[in-house]
Amino acid sequence: MARALFPLALKTVALTTAALCFAGGAQAALFEDDEARRAILDLRQRVEAMRVQSEQRQSDENGQLRRSLLELQTQIEQVRGELARMTGQNEQLTRTLGDLQARQQAVDDRLKKSEPSTVTVDGREFNADPKEKADFDAALGVFRGGQFAQAQTAFAEFVKRYPQSGYNASALFWLGNAQYATRNYNEAIANFRSMLSLAPDHPKAPEAVLSIANCQIELKDTRAARRTLEDLGKAYPQSEAAQAARERLSRLR
Repeated sequence: MARALFPLALKTVALTTAALCFAGGAQAALFEDDEARRAILDLRQRVEAMRVQSEQRQSDENGQLRRSLLELQTQIEQVRGELARMTGQNEQLTRTLGDLQARQQAVDDRLKKSEPSTVTVDGREFNADPKEKADFDAALGVFRGGQFAQAQTAFAEFVKRYPQSGYNASALFWLGNAQYATRNYNEAIANFRSMLSLAPDHPKAPEAVLSIANCQIELKDTRAARRTLEDLGKAYPQSEAAQAARERLSRLR
């Protein structure tokens, strides 16, 4: 019986040893799983911390970038405003300069209009005011337009208005012709003689003497006309008017 109990005891020991070994292995496995879980949790926490830190850094960088962009935009707007202001000032300066130049030109034009200038009429050169020249040209234009009565008035007014004008000899000549055309022969003679007294060397002086003779012929004063024609030949022998006077004398005889 003792022999029979011994194997049973060995089995019991063996089972107990096995159980203990299994229990120890199980405990070791459980320990290893806890460590792994803690390591995983720790890793997750570190990854989460890194993610949060990265997001925070990215958020900070984005905020800084936005602030930088906003500052840059503000600077750009300021520069644009300054450029607009400077452009406005330049445009104002340009307008002001243009106005000043226009005013200066207007002043220059007025001065030119009022300043005497050199003119040449009937071969005679002299200085005349712009208004004086304009009035003479206007009167002469009326005469050349065949409006002799109006021309007579215009030249008579010119002589009164400009008694010292260099145009006066020519104005008296054309005044006499206008009066001859309107058959005011005595007045024409008086103005032709005034012209000869004022400028005996005037290029139209021979024509003025011939016109006096023509007025005298129209007045039937043949003796006076003959004397005038003879004087013309003596005073201006080389003129075309003197040749016409010689022809006229031959007919008067």
